[in-house]
Amino acid sequence: MKTKPLFIVMSAPSGCGKSTLIDMLLQEYHDIVYSISCTTRPPRGDEEDGLDYHFKTKKRFEELIRENAFIEYAKVHDNYYGTLKAPIEEVLAEGNSMILDIDVQGAAKVRDYVRALPNNDPLKIGYVDIFLLPPDLDELRRRLVGRGTDAPDVIERRLANAEGEIARAGEYMFKVINDDLGHAYKRLCDLIDALSGRM
Repeated sequence: MKTKPLFIVMSAPSGCGKSTLIDMLLQEYHDIVYSISCTTRPPRGDEEDGLDYHFKTKKRFEELIRENAFIEYAKVHDNYYGTLKAPIEEVLAEGNSMILDIDVQGAAKVRDYVRALPNNDPLKIGYVDIFLLPPDLDELRRRLVGRGTDAPDVIERRLANAEGEIARAGEYMFKVINDDLGHAYKRLCDLIDALSGRM
């Protein structure tokens, strides 16, 4: 069955289960490809080039900026991070979909970029953005504490950030509440199936 290739942008506050849900989608949908970002920061631990990130020198990254190769990029703590346009175009041209995991600021840049494209551009035709929400901030606090990975001050900062991000959820085409992982996953699948014409 021929499906419409989608360019899926997903955002969520920290602790909402976005990475888990994206992993579940990638395991089930073999025609969805995960977008790997570029960065100028050095690899950490056992990170691999082309798998975790495309690691670039600052000089090369700045050349790519001048070539308008990015659909969005940002400088965070002296390092650049960005999403290249060419890999997305290649994936869509092959009839597959691309999923991009990005924060609200990055998603806003992608949205502006896509909006400016001609109407017949595959990125514009297949574009969809989804915001993943926690049931409420109390539940998000429970999840962040339950992970046991962050100090209390980091958790408070994440919750403050989450409030700001949730306030921008209205900028997205679709919102999915992760009250239960199974239910949230089914809602995501139903959305992707409907948009790509699998239904």
